[in-house]
Amino acid sequence: MIASDAVREKEVSPRASVLVESLRDIGYSLPTAIADVIDNSLTAGARKIELLADTHSEMPAIGILDDGCGMTATELLEAMRPGSRSPRETRADDDLGRFGLGLKTASFSQCRRLTVATRRAGETSCAVWDLDMVAARDRWIVQFLDSISKVRWGDRLTANGTLVVWENLDRIITPNGDGGRKDFVRQLNETADHLEFVFHRFLSGRESRRKPVKMLLNNRALSPFDPFHPASQRHPKETFRLGGQEITIQPMTLPHHDKVSKNDWERYAMREGYVKNQGFYLYRNRRLIAHGTWFGLARQQELTKLSRVRIDIPNNMDAEWKIDVRKASAQPPPAVRQRLRKIVGRLGAPSQRIYKRRGALLTDDNRLPVWTRNQNKNRILYDLNLEHPILLDFVGRLDEESATKFRKLIGLVVSTLPVEALYADLSASQGSVDQQTMSSEDFEEIVTAAWRILRENRLSGKEIKTRMRSAEPFGSRWPETERVIQALEMEKQEDP
Repeated sequence: MIASDAVREKEVSPRASVLVESLRDIGYSLPTAIADVIDNSLTAGARKIELLADTHSEMPAIGILDDGCGMTATELLEAMRPGSRSPRETRADDDLGRFGLGLKTASFSQCRRLTVATRRAGETSCAVWDLDMVAARDRWIVQFLDSISKVRWGDRLTANGTLVVWENLDRIITPNGDGGRKDFVRQLNETADHLEFVFHRFLSGRESRRKPVKMLLNNRALSPFDPFHPASQRHPKETFRLGGQEITIQPMTLPHHDKVSKNDWERYAMREGYVKNQGFYLYRNRRLIAHGTWFGLARQQELTKLSRVRIDIPNNMDAEWKIDVRKASAQPPPAVRQRLRKIVGRLGAPSQRIYKRRGALLTDDNRLPVWTRNQNKNRILYDLNLEHPILLDFVGRLDEESATKFRKLIGLVVSTLPVEALYADLSASQGSVDQQTMSSEDFEEIVTAAWRILRENRLSGKEIKTRMRSAEPFGSRWPETERVIQALEMEKQEDP
């Protein structure tokens, strides 16, 4: 036998001073970092969580205080260890953690000094990560304190619970003052909004046997914000199993703005607006992970802007859903994508019907007017018909900002219609007033677009011809229109 080559093994430990700085740049914002720490509080059974912020002193700080079960000294040491638990490890059903990194990476992303004081059954333990010390000594050293008398907000720790303190907030307020205290306050307000959103199901307590969780920011109580308006139209819920785990999908269509107050309409649009916030809302153990995305299965369009879909998954499907360390993004597994694709295909119709009641008009009206005539007593108003399928399709392809600008442009055109000049010209010589003629190329494109849109609305060939013949510019150029339609119908028949 030929002896195999000798194998030499050497342990290569990461340099503490280098790796700890890299851990700071995973991509947390202040809201997502604090939410990650609060996950630990909820896992510990906390019913009251306080976000404490000192924005006025020379050494600003942030504290997260809970009344959970607290930790022993041994448990605290493990909690301070980077990568304290394997993501493959089976967790309790109510555990919101995953990597065993959240407390450390979330904290390091915002500060250079992390203090954790905890108490269980009267036993108090306290540990500190000081990144300046780690950098100077190039070693993974955690300091343990014998007393919490000098720990900020340490006197507020109850019989059981944990206090997390962030100091030296170099990522929030830079050493030279750039960013300023006002920006610190702004970020805290954004954090409050984020917590009300991400943990709204915990704050409301409606879906749990436990009482609602209380969260406060400097004694200001946070209120739950459910992105699914109570008046939303709820479509059939789907529940299926994947790998022995249950996934629940609940499509909903938000109410039209005529059905809600102005405040509600603006609130449920959120900062980015309805177009950006349509899509799937993924919850892991009732905690929001991702929202406002179709996971690449559809485009965010004007016509589906009222569509939102709630997905609930357990906490042991993280790998399948590719949930990241920050618990802020995910991707559905292939088997789920196929199910979601079918759901997305059914969502456009309800949203379209509710959004300005357009669906019924497109399928029931037997005309396609570009201009509408509205009479109110003795006043007659002409307006462009934004419910015309071609205009509707065009607006539907725009993002929310562009759609708003387009409507303003339409408003400008309508409001400057030269009514008096038209009346004078028609009164003087009706035959001399005529319309601009569309080129044959442009006209063919308009006919093709209208035909395809009406086909998508499941109209028969006869209904399409009736509808188009009754409307301009098709009626006055019907022979040309009919030739284009016939060519389109033949093309459709030849298409395999």
